[in-house]
Formats: sequence, structure tokens, C-alpha cells
Amino acid sequence: MKHFGRLALLGALLTLTTLKSGAQEKIIINSPNLKCNDTILVFSPEAASAQTPTLFLLHGWSGDWSNWSTKYDLQEISNRTGFRIITPDGFYNSWYLNNIDPAKMQYRTFVDEELYPQMKERYNLKRETTFITGLSMGGHGAINIFLDDTTRFRTAGSMSGVLDLPSTNLRKSQMSLVIGMDSLYCLSQSAHTRVAERGKGLSTPLVVTSGYDDFYATNAETFCKVCKENKIPYILMLSPGKHSWKYWGFALEVHLQIFKAILEGKNLGF
Repeated sequence: MKHFGRLALLGALLTLTTLKSGAQEKIIINSPNLKCNDTILVFSPEAASAQTPTLFLLHGWSGDWSNWSTKYDLQEISNRTGFRIITPDGFYNSWYLNNIDPAKMQYRTFVDEELYPQMKERYNLKRETTFITGLSMGGHGAINIFLDDTTRFRTAGSMSGVLDLPSTNLRKSQMSLVIGMDSLYCLSQSAHTRVAERGKGLSTPLVVTSGYDDFYATNAETFCKVCKENKIPYILMLSPGKHSWKYWGFALEVHLQIFKAILEGKNLGF
């Protein structure tokens, strides 16, 4: 991960424009790493301050920056929970990965060099009060972005996450367009492989949820088994539900409740 000085960061912010509507913001980053613009919606609570906790909320495959906000009232959720909610565009099929072709979308480099630094500067983000989670493809993205640099977020979550990349039926038709057909490379980018390598020493639990009728429920169980074997704390919740927006609306409330309990130092059972 590259580190930018303050002057370089302020220069990068010149690519960012904002349209405000109440406590909502629409931010556009003209990104050399993405080779296109990234649109971001930000929902801040009515009483936002420098101490406001923040959640990066990622969408799933075939979605975009507006997905979450068209399904649920994120402004109401932000006001009620006190969390600022940031929803970047992960695009239709980025898998929140760097494309194997450097001339194409480099999403993780975008996070490292543009998205996170600019949001940190704009909203005074602090590791202790910043979280990341997402659904399906976004669950994979949230865990892996967290593992890239655990100094940026307190912890991460996954809702119905594709945590074992080779397991998805999109492997050949869609994911291959991003990371090719090399099975070993695909496995190496999977969250349950990377958590064993990069998750040791974590003290705040990862939050992993899935409907038990979801075809990715076994991904959640396998991921948490790897965490347990490597003494990485986690909270696993399997409950009625399928791979659906109805479930993800429920899961978002669960993740926010747990993240708030972590912030407040409440009893998490250990």
C-alpha cells in the first residue's frame, strides 16, 4: 500500500465533486486506477461530528453504488444508529479485485490510493470507529479489503459472502474476466485462504452472517472453521434466509448492532 503526503492527498481531492441533499452526499472520484469514475453515496446522521463512526457498505455482483439505497432507507438507518454509511460503486463485476490486466480496473489499488485516503481526509476517519461489510461479492470484498491493511478498520463483516471464490457458479462466466482461469490464483484470492495468512493477531471478531438456505452458507461455515483453527475471533450467525434483499436488510441491522456493541465495549461473550 502506498502512503501519500498531505499535499498529494489534497491534490487527489481535486478530482472529487459533491452534490449535497440534506445529510446525503453524492461524491464522484475520477480514478486513474479504475480508468473511470466511481460514484459514492454517503449518508451521515443528523448529529454527525468528528467522532461519528463510519461503515463502508459494499454491494454484490451485478449491482452498483445505488443498490443499497434503493432497497433500504439508509438515511433513516444512519440517523437511528448514529453511523455514517458510505456506499461506493464496486461495479457490475469487479469482485473488488485488481484485474489481472493492468490496463483494466485495479479496484484494490483504487481503495488503497484513492477511496480510503480521500474518505479519511474528508470525514476524519479513525481505525477504532471505522468498519466495513458487504453482501455476496461485497462480502468477499469487505473481508479482503480489511485483510489488506487491518490498521484502517476496527473489523469487517460479510453477509452471504462469496468467501471461497472457486465455489461460485460465476467462476467461469464472470470472475474469469477479472482474474483469469488459474485455479490456484483464484484460491489464493479467496477470503478463507487469506484470513489464515493475514488474520493472525486480530482481537476484534469478524462478523459473518448468512441465511442457512443460501447456497453460500457453506462459505460462511468454512471461513469460520479456518478462523477457529487459526485462533482468529469471529461471530458466525446462520439464520432463516436465502440469497435475497430481504435477508440482507435484516443482516445489515445485525452487523450494525454488533459493530455498535464493539464501539461501546459491551459484552460480546468473551
